Amino acid sequence: MASNATTLGHTCPSPMKATSNGIFQGDSPIDFALPLASLQICVVIVLTRGLAFLLRPLRQPRVIAEIIGGILLGPSALGRSKRFLEVMFPPKSQTVLDTLANIGLIFFMFLVGLEMDITSLRRTGKKALSIAVAGISVPFTLGIGSSFILRESISKGVNGTAFLVFMGVALSITAFPVLARILAELKLLTTDIGRMAMSAAAVNDVTAWILLALAIALSGSSHSPLAPFWVFLCGFVFVICSILIVPQIFKWMAQRCHEGEPVEETYICATLAVVLAAGFITDAIGIHAMFGAFVVGVLIPKEGPFAGALVEKIEDLVSGIFLPLYFVSSGLKTNIATIKGLHSWGLLALVTFTACFGKIVGTAVVSLACKVPRKEAFALGFLMNTKGLVELIVLNIGKDRKVLNDQVFAIMVLMALFTTFITTPLVLAIYKPARKARAADYKHRTIERKNSKSQLRILACFHSTRNIPTMINLFEASRGVHKSEGLCVYALHLMELSERPSAILMVRKARKNGLPFWNKGIRSGTDRIVVAFEAFQQLSHVSVRPMTSISSMSDMHEDICTSADSKRAAIIILPFHKHERLDGTLETTRSDFRWVNQRVLEHAPCSVGILIDRGLGGTTHVSASNVSYSIIVLFFGGRDDREALAYGVRMAEHPGIRLTVIRFLVEPETVGRITSVDMVENPNTTLRSMDEEALSDVKLNAIQDDSIKYEENFVRNATETIATIRESSRCNLILVGRMPDGEVAVAINRSGDCPELGPVGSLLTSSDFSTASVLVIQQYSGQDSLNLASEMEEDSSAGMYSEAI
Repeated sequence: MASNATTLGHTCPSPMKATSNGIFQGDSPIDFALPLASLQICVVIVLTRGLAFLLRPLRQPRVIAEIIGGILLGPSALGRSKRFLEVMFPPKSQTVLDTLANIGLIFFMFLVGLEMDITSLRRTGKKALSIAVAGISVPFTLGIGSSFILRESISKGVNGTAFLVFMGVALSITAFPVLARILAELKLLTTDIGRMAMSAAAVNDVTAWILLALAIALSGSSHSPLAPFWVFLCGFVFVICSILIVPQIFKWMAQRCHEGEPVEETYICATLAVVLAAGFITDAIGIHAMFGAFVVGVLIPKEGPFAGALVEKIEDLVSGIFLPLYFVSSGLKTNIATIKGLHSWGLLALVTFTACFGKIVGTAVVSLACKVPRKEAFALGFLMNTKGLVELIVLNIGKDRKVLNDQVFAIMVLMALFTTFITTPLVLAIYKPARKARAADYKHRTIERKNSKSQLRILACFHSTRNIPTMINLFEASRGVHKSEGLCVYALHLMELSERPSAILMVRKARKNGLPFWNKGIRSGTDRIVVAFEAFQQLSHVSVRPMTSISSMSDMHEDICTSADSKRAAIIILPFHKHERLDGTLETTRSDFRWVNQRVLEHAPCSVGILIDRGLGGTTHVSASNVSYSIIVLFFGGRDDREALAYGVRMAEHPGIRLTVIRFLVEPETVGRITSVDMVENPNTTLRSMDEEALSDVKLNAIQDDSIKYEENFVRNATETIATIRESSRCNLILVGRMPDGEVAVAINRSGDCPELGPVGSLLTSSDFSTASVLVIQQYSGQDSLNLASEMEEDSSAGMYSEAI
């Protein structure tokens, strides 16, 4: 069975017992079902994940690695050794392996149904519908044509009608889950081409499953001509009954599952039982069991936490363990050695060309007719040519039904592998979305500016709902009272793209300018994040635009920087990679986020702030009338400290905020010997004069406004500096520059252990120094920032209070 060879003349293998008595009792573990299955799963996981790691630089979806892994384990490579097959995949283990693989397939198809929003098909535009029809009909017709050639050469004696339909479906299908991940990986989800591809693929998927059900009905072994009719009729009745019953049941369950609360185990178990029962019914009808699971997944309501909870409960087990076994089961049936001679390889080339030509040309021609630009039209064709796991499902069903023989099966598997592999590189080569050039009038890339009354644009990033209360309270503090129209906030939800099915739920809800791309113009009332920002916007009259970025950790910083540039932000606020525990210490959330922050600091088109969240204002939004914050700016000197000072002064306009600016100076008699290192006086007197000019405005405001306080602390060494910081850090929020200048800052530089926070920020991460939230700011150092000195010198007449207080 492992090599799919006939076993006539051989005795059937004896059934395997479940467990062994152990090697010390004389039993070999690989002769028993459970230990052998465990070993097979371990080998499969190691091989497929290793291949996925190697293919990651090529930006290939994990399904490519799993298909290749299955083929390598089969008779095409490692399986050429009979000893390997006898030890790892003996014929007597095939039933257990296929059973586990099909259980994984059933639940995977259930997840695919959950990923698909069937209501979006009703809103599919004429353009996407036309593309979908062309993407199905042209390759389906060509598939039927190529099936005649295959029947005359290498597929003689098979069920003709079923073979025609199977070939048509195999060439016309588009793998919706794989396509969604490719679009997300290429940053095309929220583009016009991405929306059209997703809509067309959804229509394609549903149509292909209907055609496959017809093919399965036609491929039965019964000699009665009415058997396929009864199979198809019963399948139709099953779908109608499911439409009438299943949504009502799960809508009742979803109404009892509230946001923020765990879903009851009873509902989860009941759902899994319904999935298995639906699979049993469709299998009994004569359609594959996966159809029942897919129908249930499609009909479950997608709104609310219930669908997400279902995915979280089963996705890792299914996608990580059971589903790779399906690729192995497929690989054990794939013997590339059956493709022999020039004639067979010519048939492979013919099938591959037919599949690509039908999908690409058919989609591109209709797209051009719909006035889609040429490059986008051909990119759509390549995207719709994606195959993947869905193709393997079709081929395996055809193989099990004896519609496809060994040679045709091997040809079709290689075709599916090739067409999916070329999708990403061809799309990248043909279609590169033009990035918007930086606007010439994008001048305000920093908070420090000549006109402090101009609009402040903030791009605030967050990973989860944990960050939202502090973010909203920071927005409230930033708006002041005279700047109700002067603050614009873009709240960017950073979500990691992965191979997990839940990533596709994120893809389905992906937002462009705060709106789901499936439901443009319609806000989701169940989105807690959007609701929170909408409530704040209505109460404070601050413009808040929630957005979503779905990307891998390796290029998440690119999304952040691109968003900041396109929205003309003056500052990017990033959450620190650690969060506060109950005992006050900071615990690492994910070390990957630290790398993202470091890359943003390096490539940002504006100023950057890293927020160490210790619960600014508590866990809820504090209304404007109840704001009572004490904010401290620690000023040592330099560009970053001036940026922190400018932000603090802007916050001080809020009536509920008390600002204290603490300037650190070296005592005159210790200048030049505050540290043991040799110090050279900073020759850049222009920057020092800018420090003095910025502080002069603060001194003036401190005289006129009781809510602003200015202090100067003279210190003699690093110990006194650290002690002063500890004593003065009893407040709600501390603003510091990332890389302060001057001898005092250099003296404490050796104490820093977080380079992205700088010396002072690193000190403040310890609960010994502060229990306040900390915002570490780096000023944009590009050309605009370098020209800031001359810009401010032109307006120096506005404030000439440089004398000491």
